[in-house]
Amino acid sequence: MGWRPNKLFPVRFAISIPQYARESRFDERAFRSHLRQVEDFGVFESGWVQEQVIGAAGVLGALQTLTYAAACTERLRLGCAVFVLPLHNPLHLAKAISSLDCLSHGRVEVGVATGGRERPFAAFGVDPDKPVARFNESLALMKSCWTDSQIDFEGRFWTLHGATMEPKPVQKPHPPVWFGGNAPAGMRRAARYGNGFMGAGSQTTSRYAEQVAMVKDELALLNRDPETFRFGKRVYVHVEDDPTVARTRLDDALRHHYGGGDWAEHMLAGTAEECVAGIRAVADAGAELILLNPLVDDQRQLERLAGEVIPALT
Repeated sequence: MGWRPNKLFPVRFAISIPQYARESRFDERAFRSHLRQVEDFGVFESGWVQEQVIGAAGVLGALQTLTYAAACTERLRLGCAVFVLPLHNPLHLAKAISSLDCLSHGRVEVGVATGGRERPFAAFGVDPDKPVARFNESLALMKSCWTDSQIDFEGRFWTLHGATMEPKPVQKPHPPVWFGGNAPAGMRRAARYGNGFMGAGSQTTSRYAEQVAMVKDELALLNRDPETFRFGKRVYVHVEDDPTVARTRLDDALRHHYGGGDWAEHMLAGTAEECVAGIRAVADAGAELILLNPLVDDQRQLERLAGEVIPALT
């Protein structure tokens, strides 16, 4: 039932789910075929989407894409990294995630983050000065919806008494919750309230190693069993025999996806051997789940990652 890591390289792999409808066109046959092949390769534990509500890259909605993916797969775990919680109504999001966990028979992973000050909070009717308070309260209310037979919640932003939400998630007490974030306070929240920490694709490997160390220190202070907590990282990757072509193609794709920026230090592009070395470095930095994220030629990249890169690591 799928790939398991060996003792010498005890890391699992995930893959990004192509969630595009460029020029408002969605190729359902290619999408289904791609996910079938992901499962057939047997080397990927999970498939992940992103949340990008505003942007020109043609990114489909995270929940809608995950629901479609659940219908196209049988074993692949399905996650989003990340939902920016302050931009959501926690009741709607809790219901959607619980429903998806039921529809997928317990295969959901949930990534959450505060979003940072660069987010257009005002466009969503959210006070940009209180994202952390909204984040904390949202997560607490969502967990109550997932676990409590009667929801009694008195918060600063949301109040609910004598309510119920069914169905509950299949996974108990709820789907795994991964935290994203960059600030030290986010590392502390991850250790206190999360089941895992997912490093961003925009973080260098060296910076990610520092974040892992911070989270581990906080876990120790909280006397949390480290075996109950996982570390992951998104890696923007492109495999090409010509390293210059690889870097150009991935850099162009990242600029289109995010609307600009300098990505030279934040991506892994080159030959299969170069990508193997870069992924080893991410594992050495502390990642136990490595989310491989191509952004162009998804099918070909999937084949090269599964056929050339991952076998060289296991």
